[in-house]
Amino acid sequence: MTQQNDKNIDRRQFLARAGKAGISIAAAGLISYQLYDRYGPTTGVDAESLVTLPDFRVPDKLGQTMSIVKGSDRKATVNKAIELLGGMERFVKRDETVAIKPNVAFASPPMLGATTHPELVAEVVRLCYKAGAKQVIVTDNPINDPASCFTLSGIGKAASQAGAKVVLPKAHLFRHTTLDGGKLIRNWPVFFGPFEKVDKLIGISPVKNHARAGASMSIKNWYGLLGGRRNIFHQDINTIIAELPMMVKPTLVILDGTEVMITNGPTGGSISDLRRANTLIASCDMVAADSYGCTLLDLKVSDLPYLTKAEKAGAGTTDYESLKPVFGTV
Repeated sequence: MTQQNDKNIDRRQFLARAGKAGISIAAAGLISYQLYDRYGPTTGVDAESLVTLPDFRVPDKLGQTMSIVKGSDRKATVNKAIELLGGMERFVKRDETVAIKPNVAFASPPMLGATTHPELVAEVVRLCYKAGAKQVIVTDNPINDPASCFTLSGIGKAASQAGAKVVLPKAHLFRHTTLDGGKLIRNWPVFFGPFEKVDKLIGISPVKNHARAGASMSIKNWYGLLGGRRNIFHQDINTIIAELPMMVKPTLVILDGTEVMITNGPTGGSISDLRRANTLIASCDMVAADSYGCTLLDLKVSDLPYLTKAEKAGAGTTDYESLKPVFGTV
């Protein structure tokens, strides 16, 4: 068989796989509107019944707030990025329970870049156990059918094989919260159960273009914790994203810019939507992480109003250089 025929076969195989993925995405998308309202009516509850997510942050260390590592191998870059911040032992102590919240929003295969890469999730799970974690939970509240999202993204299998417990959203795991000083997050159902009794929380997200918000990165990742008919928040997208880092205070965020979705986000649909940037960011300040991450999309902080809003609310700094980030290459 000629080399040209081999290439044609490879191309047909890729298109077939992509076509099947597209069908799955479309099928899941047909029910996504229903899923927006599947957990928790947005009718209020008594003030005594409201909950607040724990504060999972660790003490700051001068010069070890943010790391930026260049390289094409996600395992190598995440290891280096966390090492530069003091190692996973700084963030996870022996016998602690850790929750990892990747972006599993869509029933989409890893090659399309719409969800967190499963290889990265598995490696962070491994690092947590190496640091002495008693249990690691991997969870999200996807837009599409949760089981399909965890399966097609590869995250469910990768997390389980690395020893994590995968938790899918169920109605009893949602409770109402009100954000102090919040405009939109008021008496609203949130995915609370998996995080109620964990010690540390790590967010892992890809860098993506977003049709409404401009970009989806580490802050936008917490949108997945909102229950109810959360699509109504799209009417004031910058305010809702700015409120997320006030509601969720993670231990660490990991922002994956190995490949970035530069067009047709947040779902994408073709590998032509992706561009290699070979960059991974780890940070205790997610506003700073996203302020650097947006440069991988050829954007400025001023292009994303929610960043300035979050900074003014005290969630972090857009001046990531003031944190004196440490750089590495693998």
